[in-house]
Amino acid sequence: MSMTEARSDESGIERVKNVDLKLEVVVIPVSDVDRAKEFYGSLGWRFDADFPFDNGFRVVQFTPPGSGCSVQFGTNITSAAPGSAHGLYLIVSDIEAARNELAARGVDVSDVFYPGTPGAQFQTDGTSGRVKGRAPDHASYGSFATFRDPDGNSWLLQEITTRLPGRIDDAETAFASTADLASALRRAAAAHGEHEKRIGQSDENWSDWYAEYMVSEQAGTELPT
Repeated sequence: MSMTEARSDESGIERVKNVDLKLEVVVIPVSDVDRAKEFYGSLGWRFDADFPFDNGFRVVQFTPPGSGCSVQFGTNITSAAPGSAHGLYLIVSDIEAARNELAARGVDVSDVFYPGTPGAQFQTDGTSGRVKGRAPDHASYGSFATFRDPDGNSWLLQEITTRLPGRIDDAETAFASTADLASALRRAAAAHGEHEKRIGQSDENWSDWYAEYMVSEQAGTELPT
């Protein structure tokens, strides 16, 4: 059976329907598999597999909490130089909470910062382009923290609370974890409090308002007032 569906528009030009392509695994290069396994396990990531084979091939897999994509490393799995993977994104809904959890687990993680110059989040820790603290007004996409694994592969935490328009189908809103849902509820509660101040009374339809706010926030569409 074909993986694509061909069809023609009114002009007669044949078009091909896209099929889902789900990014599921990213391979990271390491020099010491057991050391890397211990490190990623210490982060609290879900341990999925450790498959060694007689020919020396070995693959280890972990999945970050709430992520639909896993990471793999091992022996004879990539020709990339150990430590050469940089700017691997980990999206969080609360950058301070995520940073503090990593620190509590013994990870050498940077302070929360925002880029004072474009691209500063990808530069070496401590560069002048990084400004300590969250982005002004806690702007979504604007706050970061970084850390490295024992080989030097670098990870980039980025706080996203409101998606840009078109990034998520508002008909298929979902939250990756209970922590993400809880954060969304807290933001909706704060916004709803302001809403009740504006209308000057208690809102009996708060549940509908919450739902509209949370879906709109995640989809990047206009928020209710």
